[in-house]
Amino acid sequence: MRLERRSTANRKPPQPPLPPPMESKYNERKPIPRELPEMFRPPINRAMRTLDRSFFRRSVPLSAARIFKASDISKIRKELTKSNDVLSVPRLNAIRQVEGQDGSSLKALLLREDLKADDKSTWSPTIKELVEKGTVDLGPYDLTLDYDYWTYPEIIHSILPEDMDEIPQGFTQVGHVLHLNLRANYLPYKNLIAEILLDKNPTIRTVINKTEDVGSHSQFRTFPFELLAGENDLNVIQHEQDCEFRFDYARVYWNSRLETEHRRLVEKFRPSEMVCDVMAGVGPFAVPAGRKKIFVWANDLNPHGYEVMQDAVQRNKVADFVTPFNEDGRDFVRASGRRLLEAEPVTVTMHHKIRRDKKRKIEAGEEEQLPPPPTYTRPSFVDHYVMNLPADAIEFLDAFPGVYSGKDALFAPHTEQKLPMVHVYCFSGNSDNEVDDHIDICQRISERIGYKITVDDCVGGSGDQEVELAIHNVRLVSPKKQMFCASFRLPREVAFRKV
Repeated sequence: MRLERRSTANRKPPQPPLPPPMESKYNERKPIPRELPEMFRPPINRAMRTLDRSFFRRSVPLSAARIFKASDISKIRKELTKSNDVLSVPRLNAIRQVEGQDGSSLKALLLREDLKADDKSTWSPTIKELVEKGTVDLGPYDLTLDYDYWTYPEIIHSILPEDMDEIPQGFTQVGHVLHLNLRANYLPYKNLIAEILLDKNPTIRTVINKTEDVGSHSQFRTFPFELLAGENDLNVIQHEQDCEFRFDYARVYWNSRLETEHRRLVEKFRPSEMVCDVMAGVGPFAVPAGRKKIFVWANDLNPHGYEVMQDAVQRNKVADFVTPFNEDGRDFVRASGRRLLEAEPVTVTMHHKIRRDKKRKIEAGEEEQLPPPPTYTRPSFVDHYVMNLPADAIEFLDAFPGVYSGKDALFAPHTEQKLPMVHVYCFSGNSDNEVDDHIDICQRISERIGYKITVDDCVGGSGDQEVELAIHNVRLVSPKKQMFCASFRLPREVAFRKV
């Protein structure tokens, strides 16, 4: 008896989701997977330079147990699974449709690869018992695997040279765009890598590779890139923190790896506080903060970024709380304090949204009146400054001296109003002792504001606790480059300095 051959050529099994964005270029490679038995791995072609999908087709000889009664399928599968006789290979369904001797359609279970239908010595006691009872019979089954079955790591491993024991997986997704940052040794295979990634990830339509560092040709933190596969379309829709952003990825800066950091900082802000986002980009801090009823003045020098931010403000319905600006960062900092003091008061009332039937019941006295709608009043003072330009933000700190010059009577200890917190992003080394990096950051901050801040100026530290210094490790960018966020309260000697 020979079971009918069934092919998986037209069936595309679900692929594992796109690997999460790697934390850095340094970590862009992962070990090649070895979990599949040899007979289930794709054919190897180390000389391939143009993707030939038809090459990845393999017939695997197996055995199958044909089940005569449909009512027995569940019971028999449970028995054969318990006896470890069922084929267990990732992404493969062991139940197959086969043709009986009389032309009828029957179900069959694929069996483990070392079990042979024509060799009873390979049968388990469970198999022997089921055959003797006449519940099942065994026969050969040719399983066809093709390009659609194998994952990106499995396919690319069969193409890369044997001396490459790791595969490139250092990429991020922005909307429908997959952004690669390939090392030199992978460049001969860049188009293969891109095409396979495009095939294996249904949400991707475009694959690009960064050719030079961010900001190397633009003060707006954009980067040169090459199109490797898919559509030449970088107009993306990106979601973060329940907000939607639409932008041309070629014209603005966006880093999907920073979503956790965006969320962390926004969670520090309280409703009705005032935040000045100095290098706001398209608004990944500002727009989510606005949804939390936080007032934000969001500034960016990039005209296209400013336009995108204006769109995001309207699209996400935060115009009552977020105001975009298109100014130089230093000018924005220097003007923000006085500009806010001189601005007309702003109060936002969030009216209750109620259904018509409920409104009628309230008016008829059948239900209790709703509580007064919450109101949010914009402060006259800045509570937080955010400076998210890691390569240069510390240099912009020289705009803070004198930001509240002559206004010291408006702040503590004369009133309860505190000076603003400054959250400045920066790069530093990746030392064995992180304290050394923190010391370096404090020294650079001190030079720019003309006031000495030390690592001891933290809450509970031995230094000036009014500074409230906190340095957060954001992510590793390369073996010798770490990204940090240094938060500190602007010292009185800096804010009130006569300049």
